Amino acid sequence: MAEKKKRRRDPDGDEGTLPFKTLLKPDSAILETLKKLLSTTTAAASTSKSLTLSDLSLSSTCREVSDLSLSSVQSEIEILILSLTHSLLSGHGFSFHVPSRSAANQLYVPELDRIVLKDKSTLRPFAHASSVRKSTITAKILSLIHQLSLKNIHVTKRDLFYTDVKLFQDQNQSDSVLDDVSCMLGCTRSSLNVIAAEKGVVVGRLIFSDNGDMIDCTRMGMGGKAIPPNIDRVGDMQSDALFILLVEKDAAYIRLAEDRFYNRFPCIIVTAKGQPDVATRLFLRKMKMELKLPVLALVDSDPYGLKILSVYGCGSKNMSYDSGNLTTPDIKWLGIRPSDLDKYKIPEQCRLPMTEQDIKTGKDMLEEDFVKKNPGWVEELSLMVKTKQKAEIQALSSFGFQYLSQVYLPLKLQQQDWL
Repeated sequence: MAEKKKRRRDPDGDEGTLPFKTLLKPDSAILETLKKLLSTTTAAASTSKSLTLSDLSLSSTCREVSDLSLSSVQSEIEILILSLTHSLLSGHGFSFHVPSRSAANQLYVPELDRIVLKDKSTLRPFAHASSVRKSTITAKILSLIHQLSLKNIHVTKRDLFYTDVKLFQDQNQSDSVLDDVSCMLGCTRSSLNVIAAEKGVVVGRLIFSDNGDMIDCTRMGMGGKAIPPNIDRVGDMQSDALFILLVEKDAAYIRLAEDRFYNRFPCIIVTAKGQPDVATRLFLRKMKMELKLPVLALVDSDPYGLKILSVYGCGSKNMSYDSGNLTTPDIKWLGIRPSDLDKYKIPEQCRLPMTEQDIKTGKDMLEEDFVKKNPGWVEELSLMVKTKQKAEIQALSSFGFQYLSQVYLPLKLQQQDWL
């Protein structure tokens, strides 16, 4: 009896057993869909005008910071200290007028599609038991920033903390006052020459210069290129990508990088490995604005995944004073969405029950204006809260470790299934 011809097996399992793989069209058809998306995005970018607070007559009731030169930062600090000195010599003591970054002082502006800071300020007097320590920390941070501006050097937030551990006690306290100082001086945090440690990474169809060195992100291996903490070092961006894929988790990023998903569907893949850091947010915005590429987001199907997506798109309340520089407009929610759990038949054992805190967070987000403006987001988030189920991107691995790159994402792109 003739030996039966062996069937070539899919490297990630039997092709016939991968759910929905038979629905996939040839890659060429999916690429045409992506080219149309790129064309639409490019056309919209060339015709739309970026609105400002002044355009909306909000500049008098809201505040925003801007990039300042080191000499300007130095001058602003010196003017502030001279004012405090004059107050002391006049016998009035001194207080810092600090812009309030409380939730009540935040405003979502639909026309800008981002959160901005209103103009309310609080007084931080030195001669008061409840604020003397924070006033001292503020003065210390101002002194350190002044030194940095004179020496023209950069330090990390951790370096700043270790200049006086006993005073700061916890890095969260020095970090918070650093943001206060940025607001007080009216400059971006980048202008203060204080950076965070490298966190985000990028891989795929992108070439850019990093402090004069040309970086080809297709040749950076599976780990990709660390996103420079100082955005001023980045320039000369070039790309033949059709879109940017923003990924929440490091695990999903590694899967896509190892599978070289960016070669099959030309794209740039970027992740902050969880909560978005300032450098990754700045880098993503720079790519979007300079390359005029659509941005598609892949996050977990839980309230925190959508919250992370909203930080990239609309800004965080903690840094709303700099939302104009940190937000990336028109990010589309590709997955994993609550409706995908049934649509893609995610096994029950791969779904997780939402905790009471998860449900509360989901309900709170449904009250946010930036969620309400997107009916699709409201529908998906409502479904999540109703079913009380969540799932991580890795739930797709139940169909095979490469299901994400081989079936799920290609099918999503083919069907233009984004919000």
